[in-house]
Amino acid sequence: MTSSAHFRSRVFFAAVLAAGVAQTGSAALAACPLELAVYGDAENAAEIDFRPTGGSAVVTNTFKMVLDNDVVLDGIVMWTQGVARPHGSLMYKCPTGDVTGDELAACTLWEGVVYSADDKGNIALLPAEGVDAPKTLIFPDLGPSLQRSTAYGANGFSKVPWDVFSLKGCQE
Repeated sequence: MTSSAHFRSRVFFAAVLAAGVAQTGSAALAACPLELAVYGDAENAAEIDFRPTGGSAVVTNTFKMVLDNDVVLDGIVMWTQGVARPHGSLMYKCPTGDVTGDELAACTLWEGVVYSADDKGNIALLPAEGVDAPKTLIFPDLGPSLQRSTAYGANGFSKVPWDVFSLKGCQE
């Protein structure tokens, strides 16, 4: 990465973080384990509800993204090999059972690294379950990816979330 690209990347994350921290406000939330955390975006276009993975050896995080018009996306995070990164995927109406790579690709609306941020501006990778939920989550290019998806429009959702989600609460 060139120094110019690196600088732009750092500026982008600083801007995203500032917006995310502003969105959380000053109200402190009690500690909540990540697998029970609930997040929302600044536009109130989407909510993310994490769920326990159930002891999966591959999937480190499981969640649902709820959009308007009762559209629900299934989300998973798996850590990549080599340079370890939490690779997230959001899927819509995927077939179950023995599916092909093409079928899975057709129902995947967004893929990318999921970042987290604390209230001091420290950017990190999304942790696996079993830790306190980060204050902010960042899904790079989420909004544009969802707007280009088959689930957006007349028979799907109409509000596009931003890439930054703030911790709203904890499920019981």
